[in-house]
Amino acid sequence: ARRALLRRLGPGSPLLPIAARALIGCALAGYVSSAAGVGRPYWAIVTAASLYQANVTLSWNRTLQRTLGNLIGVLVFAAVLPVTRTGPLALIGFCLFFSFAAEALITRNYWLGSVAVTPMALLVLEYAGSHPAGELIGDRVLDTVIGAAVGFLAAMLVTNRRATGRVESALAAAVSSASRSSTRAAVSLRRAANGGSATCPRRRYSQPSRPDTVRSRRQQYGRG
Repeated sequence: ARRALLRRLGPGSPLLPIAARALIGCALAGYVSSAAGVGRPYWAIVTAASLYQANVTLSWNRTLQRTLGNLIGVLVFAAVLPVTRTGPLALIGFCLFFSFAAEALITRNYWLGSVAVTPMALLVLEYAGSHPAGELIGDRVLDTVIGAAVGFLAAMLVTNRRATGRVESALAAAVSSASRSSTRAAVSLRRAANGGSATCPRRRYSQPSRPDTVRSRRQQYGRG
């Protein structure tokens, strides 16, 4: 398994830029968060890892969605935190609710799913004991901003230029295949039409009677 992984990440592999981007972005995000004195730098690492998409444009869209969802989720956490500290059932109920909302929304709308994920992740910490609300909110906001900024910077620096060539080659192959398929279909339809006209019997029409023939027949009937 290790050798197969090393072969796939070798020079010229399409997975190498993706792995390098994730490694550099996550490592820098964790380092910057630790250097800034944030208590939970793994949140910055998770934020950076969640940004990487097929290209820089998609990564930028994911960065905006992740940042917006996390910031709104922090506000939701601040609103429900006093209620969850009224008893264990309230804490469990809100955790289950946000977990269900995250699973239902994350594949349909990423930023709405992030709104549900953020308070769930913060409320899980309450199982081990109460934490200062300001500390949790501050750490989450800082880690989100640091992870998003550093992660997107890594996405811009470590690009995958070969992906464009592979996409263009795949599109050209698809267009060529579609053209050949349409040509074969047109030829088959033409052959079918020609064969059908050759096997279909022609309809025979009776020739109209000539005037002299009609006159002679009338004379014969009159004599009879």
